[in-house]
Amino acid sequence: MLKKILKIVGVILLLLVVSAFAIPYFFKDQIKAKIEKAINEKVDAKVTFADADLSLFKNFPNASVTIEKLSIVNKAPFEGDTLVAFDELHLKMAIGQLFNSENEPMQIDGIDSKNGLINIIFNKDGVGNFDIALKEEKQASEGKSKPLSLKIKEYSIENFQFRYYDERSKIKMVLDSINHEGTGDFAASKLDLTTKTTTKVSLDMDKVNYMKNVAISLDAILGIDLDQSKYTFKKNEAKINELPLKFDGFIQLADDGQVYDLTFQTPTSSFKNFLGLIPAQYAANLKDVTTNGDFTVTGFAKGKLTDTTVPKFNIDIASNNASFQYTNLPKSVRNIIIDTRIINETGLMNDTYVNLDKLSFQIDQDVFNAKANIKNIAENALVNAELKGTINLANVTKAYPVKLDKPLTGVLKADVKTEFDMQSVEKSDYARIKNAGTIDLTGFNYTDENGKTMKISRALVSFDPSRVNLKQFNAVTGKTDLAVNGVLENFYGFVFKNQELKGNFNLQSNQLAVNDFMTTEADTKKDTKAAEPMKIPAFLNCSLTAKANTVLYDNLVLKNVSGKVIIKDQKATLENGKTDIFGGSIAFNGDVSTKEKTPKFNMDLGLNSVDIMQTFTQLEMMKKIAPIAGVINGKLNSKIKLSGNLNATEMTPDLNSLSGDLLGQLLSTTVNSSNSTLLTALDDKLNFVDLKKLNLNDLKAAVTFKDGKVNVKPFDIKYQDIKVTVGGTHGFDQNMNYNLKLDVPAKYLGTEANNLLAKLSPADAKKVENVPINASLGGNFKNPKITTDVKQATTTLVNNLVKQQKDKITSGVKEGVNSIIANATKPKNDTTKTDVKTDVKNKANDLLKGLLNKKKKEAPKTTE
Repeated sequence: MLKKILKIVGVILLLLVVSAFAIPYFFKDQIKAKIEKAINEKVDAKVTFADADLSLFKNFPNASVTIEKLSIVNKAPFEGDTLVAFDELHLKMAIGQLFNSENEPMQIDGIDSKNGLINIIFNKDGVGNFDIALKEEKQASEGKSKPLSLKIKEYSIENFQFRYYDERSKIKMVLDSINHEGTGDFAASKLDLTTKTTTKVSLDMDKVNYMKNVAISLDAILGIDLDQSKYTFKKNEAKINELPLKFDGFIQLADDGQVYDLTFQTPTSSFKNFLGLIPAQYAANLKDVTTNGDFTVTGFAKGKLTDTTVPKFNIDIASNNASFQYTNLPKSVRNIIIDTRIINETGLMNDTYVNLDKLSFQIDQDVFNAKANIKNIAENALVNAELKGTINLANVTKAYPVKLDKPLTGVLKADVKTEFDMQSVEKSDYARIKNAGTIDLTGFNYTDENGKTMKISRALVSFDPSRVNLKQFNAVTGKTDLAVNGVLENFYGFVFKNQELKGNFNLQSNQLAVNDFMTTEADTKKDTKAAEPMKIPAFLNCSLTAKANTVLYDNLVLKNVSGKVIIKDQKATLENGKTDIFGGSIAFNGDVSTKEKTPKFNMDLGLNSVDIMQTFTQLEMMKKIAPIAGVINGKLNSKIKLSGNLNATEMTPDLNSLSGDLLGQLLSTTVNSSNSTLLTALDDKLNFVDLKKLNLNDLKAAVTFKDGKVNVKPFDIKYQDIKVTVGGTHGFDQNMNYNLKLDVPAKYLGTEANNLLAKLSPADAKKVENVPINASLGGNFKNPKITTDVKQATTTLVNNLVKQQKDKITSGVKEGVNSIIANATKPKNDTTKTDVKTDVKNKANDLLKGLLNKKKKEAPKTTE
């Protein structure tokens, strides 16, 4: 009996286990259908998700529903804007909820989600993109059921981003890396919600950045009254970076906005509160610092936030005669005074004003003071600010734990006043901008993490209403010395309105080493991230006129370099560039554009009397275009037009993308054929030509190149009395296909040919035409394959000369016979009786015997 019971229990357990695995598959489509129905009957938007799965084990004894890749995309007037998106959403509920009928609500006990986005937008008309709920009237009229209800006890989100943008007020806020969790019973109309939140906040207003990645954390118990939509801070601990704040009061939702009644303050008045404001990456452990004096933040916000009003508020930030010193540093910062207020007394946004009445501190004997105020903030902000004081930069690292491989040196002196309004900045109305003063930096030395040092002997900047003047900038870095001066014409427009930065500068240098401003290979290895494409900043609209006695670039030494660079619209245009190099000079004009994904360039080069060998061996691009030119000694004049793509990270030419043309003229040239495998092989094939004696003076050649292929238009070379026509193509991969046509006098084609020519009369020898010889050059420049028709041409020449002699002999025989017959038939003066027939026969035999013996002796031998 016991065995039977155990067997039955075992079967039941097996069925339960099998069912637990099988049920998710049976109910998967039902769950997906309910989710789709629940969402689509409640929102007026495009909702998609990749999949929905059910698990009975993940949160046993509860069921768990996972929704993957869900997104909610707005319809008009926010067509295409994403309202919500996340990678994963997990819903926890009782298993019994899976068996509800179609019209029964499904109660959710818990929610958690990862890697999400919430994107809130208000357009110019004040309409928000989050208002996507279908009207209750429509739901009621269509008699729709409500298959989803929330009875949440816990929820969490991980790695979310919240974006907020108001097009009318131009307020942009981003909460990044949001991690938030809460527990409470939402089934009750009144509950206490325990929450934990961390995030990073960035805030921009009208293109001006006020906060960037400010770390904020909040652990709070919120008293929630759902009937009155009221949220009360009961217990909380907040931090801005490491500045602690405590909140009291409530926020209540109303039909026309939100009602605020909040007060906040720092829990203590220690000056460590101020140091806590500094981001952690720029601060050290606050346990290692001794402070005196106080620092407090207090304030309130009371009133209603609507489309036209803000709560009245007052934020006081104050410190009086404070000081701090880190225990492991020799100097202190003392006499710190901070007196700042941010106030709105009317509830109108434009009546907000910021008063920094005083900011002052002292290190050793150096005192620095600043003050500023901003008003009319929403319509046309009015700014009034002053900076005055001295900072010895060497003391900064002795008083504050700045992480530098080597300490700073130098003295910064500032005495600047400015008064302006934003509309004047935007319109460049300099008559309403009041600037005056100077900033002077001397003896500045800085060494970066890669060991590169910048020494600025002096940088002097002066301010006037229309511009910022760089009066003097003298610096040395590596092998480079710089002297720069110039003007910035709309500095405030760039800083506050994201306008173009306009300016004109002059640069002079005795020696400028380009590598001093480049990232070395060793530096690149330190950075594990992939190299980012280089871009010419879109905000730059300026020019630089430069002169340098010497420029060092890679393995090149350029002398007397000058030119003008104009930067605009992510494009750098080079005008009137000149340099002495390779024993001659090069003039250059062109441009580089990084506006598109792949940077592009155009360049016109004028080469004047440059050394050919140096030009075509030291410039990789020229080496690809004409590799054979590297064995020519002499000078070159050339015009080169070229264009192509650039490597996006290194800004070097992509040689396979080059296209253009070259027209060159050689001057005072000789050929060093022994340095070329190709010419050595060609020399062996054409033994009647000595390439070392080849005269290329005043030779002109035209070359075009595109898609990694170089086309050389046919040109003529003269070697003694031999004419050579050269033409063909080669690739940047060094493979070639060239043809040589030689017009060769017969005398160069071997001893036999010359012996045959010697038998001809001078008049007949002159009638012998030059012999055309063809040569084909294939393979590549290092392993050439050369074929010629010299042997065939020589054989043809010899055969023609033999035929010519044979024809001459035949003609001579006929003339001899005719002469004998004529002589034999003449009357004889003597009395001897002659047999005419026998005499003619004997004479003819003697003639033929002599001619044939001669022919046999002189029978020619053909040569290659």
